[in-house]
Amino acid sequence: MRDAINTVTDIEKIIAPQFRVFEDNAYINSERVLQAFQEARVREHHFYGSTGYGYGDAGRTALERLYALVFQAEDALVRPQIVSGTHAISACLFALLKPGDGLLSITGRPYDTLFNIIGGGPERKGTLAAKGVLYKEIPLDQAGLPDVKAIAEAVDNNTKMVLIQRSRGYSLRPAIPIESIKGLIKLVKQQKPDCIVLVDNCYGEFVEPQEPCRVGADLVAGSLIKNPGGGLAPNGGYIAGQAGLIETIAYHLTAPGLGKQLGSSLVDKRWFFQGLFMAPHTVLQALKGAVLIAALFEQAGYRVEPRWNEFRADIIQSLCFNTIEELQRFCQVVQNCSPVDSDVRLEFARLPGYDVPVIMAAGTFVQGASIELSCDAPAREPYCAYLQGGLTYEHCRYLAAQLIRTLGLQV
Repeated sequence: MRDAINTVTDIEKIIAPQFRVFEDNAYINSERVLQAFQEARVREHHFYGSTGYGYGDAGRTALERLYALVFQAEDALVRPQIVSGTHAISACLFALLKPGDGLLSITGRPYDTLFNIIGGGPERKGTLAAKGVLYKEIPLDQAGLPDVKAIAEAVDNNTKMVLIQRSRGYSLRPAIPIESIKGLIKLVKQQKPDCIVLVDNCYGEFVEPQEPCRVGADLVAGSLIKNPGGGLAPNGGYIAGQAGLIETIAYHLTAPGLGKQLGSSLVDKRWFFQGLFMAPHTVLQALKGAVLIAALFEQAGYRVEPRWNEFRADIIQSLCFNTIEELQRFCQVVQNCSPVDSDVRLEFARLPGYDVPVIMAAGTFVQGASIELSCDAPAREPYCAYLQGGLTYEHCRYLAAQLIRTLGLQV
């Protein structure tokens, strides 16, 4: 094991400059979050839960004000009743799109679960397509980047909403940087100023110094058990953006005329507040871990996306394997290095929303929390594992050493 640690130490000397870039960014984001806490005047009584209808829940109001400030938006919905990032995005789509409206995805095909919600899967019951929403998508260009010319031609008078998926999903295309999102929003607004731009922000929060609303996005949405929950939030999702749009979405989430005024918080809200406070630091740990694993596998001769020294716009690290057995073995090592369920034997299995079996290594404190060190992979070529998270860099470092030892990586 000592030889493995020595190898990790040698790699850390090479990647140290990249760590400093992440640390500087984490400070900028931590400063913004702290100042938001101070501006929102967070008090201890805001942590208390509520029951029933949740009328007068001051903590809920403070938390949503806090998210609006942090995500540089006019207003926000932050609710434990939003069960996932996909649910948050779905709420935006169903609240704002009516029959005959056009939805245009400009970053290629959305990830599996969202694509099924739109109506691209075999089951059309309850989808946007079944509702009469018209859907189009613009494939990425050969470099895996948004096709600017095709986007400009596709945005027309019927386009009510444009969807930008910031992260890579189950693909090898690059995540979309904030500066690129800014350019895409400008392009869309030039074609149709009143078009709503929704950014799927999952896995991208706090990776860069700015968030999408700061560069013109009308809405962003994501999960609290990913980046913004800081590894402490036990569930929930968020939506942030223009106040009028948030109001309409709130009417969809509860009922017209009720909106944001209802929604009790049965759990201790301290986890949500403290998780957001910790989030920039937790994202820093995950980014450091991703670079370490990327450098390790790159030196061992594997294809990795992104490479260890490339710019990052999300926390996901893709690792490509030669066979499905090799892929499964990697995921098993990740599971064995987990603090929870470390002895569980992994298998590919069918999961709701996916068209192929998926294997998931997630020995996490919060079920499915992908800000914790975890990975998942669909059973299809290319055989890629998508590694994400890491509450502490030490945990990622331990995994690296175990991967060297267990897989016999030659570095």
